[in-house]
Formats: sequence, structure tokens, C-alpha cells
Amino acid sequence: MATFVLVPGYWFGGWVWDEVAADLRAAGHEALAVTLRGVAERADEATPEVDVDAHAADIVRVIDDSGVDEVILVAHSGGNMAVTAVADRFPDRVARVVYVDSGPMPTGLAGIDFHEPKERAALRERVASEGDGWRIPVPPFEAEADPHNLAGLSAGQLARMRERGTPQPFRTATQALTRPEPLPDVPLTLIANTFPVAGVQQLAETGNPAFAMMTGPGWTYRELPTGHWPMLSKPRELAALLDEIAGLSQSAPGSA
Repeated sequence: MATFVLVPGYWFGGWVWDEVAADLRAAGHEALAVTLRGVAERADEATPEVDVDAHAADIVRVIDDSGVDEVILVAHSGGNMAVTAVADRFPDRVARVVYVDSGPMPTGLAGIDFHEPKERAALRERVASEGDGWRIPVPPFEAEADPHNLAGLSAGQLARMRERGTPQPFRTATQALTRPEPLPDVPLTLIANTFPVAGVQQLAETGNPAFAMMTGPGWTYRELPTGHWPMLSKPRELAALLDEIAGLSQSAPGSA
């Protein structure tokens, strides 16, 4: 059985993985849900200096405390940067990285670079006007305003996201990673939710830098059509996919 380290995206703590973690444990796995520094119950640790390196250190500490030799790292959304840093720096501790509606960025790029220039400018303005210059405010999570990303979520779940979300340290979005060359040979899996795998592959093959690292012989792909928070909208299905992925042979990665 595998040990999963479940890393949330922006604004949320490890609680967002509760249902997925319960199903993984029921299937015989260990599931360790991480709350990163400066967020959720660790919000009192938030400072302008909290960045990707700080969050990577949090993940490494969880791996060290687990007492196992290798883990499967699962990165949702903005958790991709810290998880990628850990896999780059400690590949011998990582059996596989699973990116949930996210992916690794090329060297020299930050999480904010995934967005178009207008979106980046709007985010910086919101951080300046509503986040004291160093925090990303919690979105309103209104289904009518963002039906694509919030698909599958009930009114109660959206209310819980608003209530339990906390501002995200902005440096976790603006710190770029310098990635090693060559990259470590760590197996990688994408679970695509809001974007079809075929679209991801097409953008990668046409040179889009935000998708450039998301194809190759080390990748496997799965689709779970839903909104951007599948651990809330389809937790049982997501856990079943993770259980399946745990059984993938590391010696024969591919696109199956």
C-alpha cells in the first residue's frame, strides 16, 4: 500500500482532503493531508516572506515524519509549485507525483505565469488593494460568477469554502523555481478536471510554456470531468483514481 501526501491549493488547509483521505485509508493506504504555512489553521504563521520554498519545507517535514522511504505526492492547483520543488530536490523520496487539475511549470517561471497578462495584472491589483500588498484574498466562490471552476459544488460546500478559506501568501505565486537539468526521473500523472487531456497535450505540443512540461514518456493521464475542486465535488471518484494510480508500474510509465 502507498503513503499519499495530499497538498491543497490556495486558501485551504488539509481539511479540504478529508473525504478523499478517508476513502484512501479505507482502501488500505496511508493518507497525510498537509496544511501549509500561513494558511487555514496555520494562518497565524503568515508573513510576507512565506514562499514556495517555505511550503516545500513543510512538505519535506511531513515526509520525514511519515517514517516511510517513498511517498506519492498529490498536488492540487497552486500546490503544484511546492510539490514540484520537493520532487526536484528529493526525487529518491518520491514514488510519483500526481497533479490534480495542475501541472509543473518550466524552470524560471512562477505560478502566476500560468495566467494571461490581464489576469496577472488583475491579481496584483487585488493583492495591493485587498491583501495589504502580500496576500491573495479569498475569492467569493459564487457559482453564478464562475460556473466552470465551481461545477459540482453544492451551496453548502461553497459556503464552507468561503468560511474556511484564508488569504494566500502572495510569494507562493510569484516565486519562480530554478529546476535541475536534467529533470529527475520521477513518474508523473495528471488528473484533468476542468480541461481535457487532449487539450493539455495540444497546448504542450504547440509550445505553450504553461503546459510545456506536461507531456513526455514519464506521464500518465486520467480524466475526472468536474470543477476545479474534485476533492469536494467528486471525492469518492478522485480517491478511486488515486488508488488506481498507486498500482501503476513505475517501470512502464506512459499515457495509458
